[in-house]
Amino acid sequence: MIEQLLMPFQFAFMQKAFIITLLVAVPMAMLSCYLVLKGWSLMGDAISHSVLPGIVLAYVMKIPLAFGAFAAGMFCAIATGFLKEHSRIKEDTVMGVVFSGMFGLGLVMYVKVETDVHLDHILFGDMLGVTWGNILESTIIALIAVAFILIKRKDLLVHSFDSQHAQAIGLSVRLLHYGLLAVLSLTIVAALKAVGIILAIAMLISPGAIAFLLTRRFTQMMLHSVWIAISATFLGIYLSFFIDSAPAPTIVLIMTVEFIIAFAITVRRNRIVREINI
Repeated sequence: MIEQLLMPFQFAFMQKAFIITLLVAVPMAMLSCYLVLKGWSLMGDAISHSVLPGIVLAYVMKIPLAFGAFAAGMFCAIATGFLKEHSRIKEDTVMGVVFSGMFGLGLVMYVKVETDVHLDHILFGDMLGVTWGNILESTIIALIAVAFILIKRKDLLVHSFDSQHAQAIGLSVRLLHYGLLAVLSLTIVAALKAVGIILAIAMLISPGAIAFLLTRRFTQMMLHSVWIAISATFLGIYLSFFIDSAPAPTIVLIMTVEFIIAFAITVRRNRIVREINI
């Protein structure tokens, strides 16, 4: 019985899957808190979809795909900011136009270019096919992202709640803005091999949203978010081995169930508070 339960850890491809998803989960969970507080959930969606043309161009130019993905993600973020500042259109509308246009461009380019990179692996990840090179790349990106978040944690928190107040007290709002976008793009690049473009969105939103429902302080929110992401990724990969499902969608389903449970707990807690106050 114990040998059967430990069976997933005996295979090298499963070990690599556990490692790379845990590496990706931590920075994504930390970023998730800021995205939820700042109302930037769609920004993660936009950058995730926008990296596709960069990946195709990087393949054509025979350079690491991560470079092209990062460049495309930053172009999406900068283009969104430029269009927002020079038009009357709201930011969410601009993001929708930019990321859908870039995603469409990426699909057209992908069809026209002969490549051995499968589209499903880009969209949905291929964590069971990762190499130690992919893990090293994700490790470096995770360290950079976590270091930036920890060093600028308080400044980013002020910026997320009120950017005008952050500017009034002397913080470099532009540096925080584009620094957060750069780290977000980097983290999405790290997640491409693990969970793909589309499922990265869930990992950038769900942990922070669940933690937001359960906590009242930001430090607790971030700790809960990281724990939720790590536990969901570990359990998702582990269960996928036994039920013969794709690991990434299984992780997302577990996070969805966790969100429903957190929502139910919040509703019940609020009802009890109202009854006490009455």
